[in-house]
Amino acid sequence: MRYYSLNHNAPEVSFKEAVIQGLAPDKGLYFPQSITALPAAFFENIEALSNEQIAFEAIRQFTGDEIPEKDLKEIIADTLCFDFPLVKVEKNVYSLELFHGPTMAFKDVGARFMSRCLAFFNKANTNSKNTVLVATSGDTGGAVASGFLGVKGVEVIILYPSGKVSDIQERQLTTLGQNITALEVDGVFDDCQDMVKKAFLDADLKHKNLTSANSINIARWLPQMFYFFFAYKQLKSKGKSLIFSCPSGNFGNICAGIMAKRLGLPIAHFVASTNVNDTVPRFLEKGNYEPKPSKATISNAMDVGNPSNFIRIQELYDHNLEAFKKDFSSYSFTDAATTIALENIYSNSGYIAEPHGTVGFLGLKAEMQKQPNSVGIFLETAHPIKFSEVVEPALKIKLPIPKQIEGVMNKEKRMIKIKTYAELKAFLI
Repeated sequence: MRYYSLNHNAPEVSFKEAVIQGLAPDKGLYFPQSITALPAAFFENIEALSNEQIAFEAIRQFTGDEIPEKDLKEIIADTLCFDFPLVKVEKNVYSLELFHGPTMAFKDVGARFMSRCLAFFNKANTNSKNTVLVATSGDTGGAVASGFLGVKGVEVIILYPSGKVSDIQERQLTTLGQNITALEVDGVFDDCQDMVKKAFLDADLKHKNLTSANSINIARWLPQMFYFFFAYKQLKSKGKSLIFSCPSGNFGNICAGIMAKRLGLPIAHFVASTNVNDTVPRFLEKGNYEPKPSKATISNAMDVGNPSNFIRIQELYDHNLEAFKKDFSSYSFTDAATTIALENIYSNSGYIAEPHGTVGFLGLKAEMQKQPNSVGIFLETAHPIKFSEVVEPALKIKLPIPKQIEGVMNKEKRMIKIKTYAELKAFLI
């Protein structure tokens, strides 16, 4: 498989090169040269397949012959070491829980897959050293820190916005030590992301072999397709059209869902549910893509004003807005609406959601008013404990601390504070 830059001004590269580079030299995101739909028999028999078998068939064309089948299956098995339950919340509405991994966030899958791919590529050259540079608005940092912890030949540097991640999220990325370093940035997520992109293109840093573990990296992004296949497997017997609602920040998850649809997965409609950072809902309404500085909300992992992966979604639809609208809707919700919905979900069903999943629920309900005969799935992207400061007072409950979180609660936070790109560059050098 070859990959090209979406800015169309850089050479095509292999899967390995795309993973290691992260971002193309022309600042473009990498995109697969071709997408071949899976055979009809795969979907007809999907109930008989394990999650590992499904994931292997979904991803194999994108890794090509660069990772042997045996090794790819081992990487997948090591990645998918936890469950992805579908929980009924109300009639025809389900929560797809993606938080049962080691850091209790959906990004565990992509981070684990990418780290193991990078480790595989480094096997051939024991002297190879890579620096993984990642910006986080919440859960990415913890997932990357956990996924890459102790991986030989890889140094991980995580940038996060000061005061704009939850206490547990901050602990997950600042307490591990070893090959993980956290940089606390005086700014918002977009500032962190801009610094990371600038570093990739800085000639003075070429010797650092920088790569990204954000969803701009294909090895972080593509495995997120798996969730949609797993949900379809569980709901296929319903025989109804499926609507997926994704809480959307950098739009990697929903973009991966659209890739799954391109592979033949019968998804009727996608909903990008956002908080007040409404760049995409405004685009669908007005036809103009106008990013704005991000605003802080209670669903902080979605506080993104200029979502990187939206360009990939546009590419999947050949930049045809009308074709895009047939498959895709987007809705924006305030913190007040999110809190009310969080309370209502709990009082009506006993289900404990968290702010991001709740935004997904709201978007799903809005779309299902237009398509009432469908089955809807909203993605619960993180465990409620990670947002206990919102969930507990809203629901008047005390959440038990899961074992995955207990391990970081009493560890000392260690971070380096920076304000400018010059400070990041000096640190890297």
